[in-house]
Amino acid sequence: MLVGILKLELFFPAPNSLKAKRFVLKRIAERVRRRFNVSVSEIDYHDKWQRSVLGVSIVGIDKRFMNSVLDKVIDTVEEVHEAEILDQGMQFI
Repeated sequence: MLVGILKLELFFPAPNSLKAKRFVLKRIAERVRRRFNVSVSEIDYHDKWQRSVLGVSIVGIDKRFMNSVLDKVIDTVEEVHEAEILDQGMQFI
């Protein structure tokens, strides 16, 4: 069994409050969960209204498939024009 972990550092240029950031972040997380059946959570910068770190995880046995899913998650987040990916990291345990 493998665990795939994706860490995305996001920048939100438009929101001017934590409430606005959380609205956008919730929409991104729900879209990713619904499309790919992965776990998603904000893991850092909870109190910053223009920054966030999103953690995404998937469990499986086929590393190529899991890598493909996490790549598609990155593409999906990039499609959202309200958030910009500043940094990303992926690992398998």
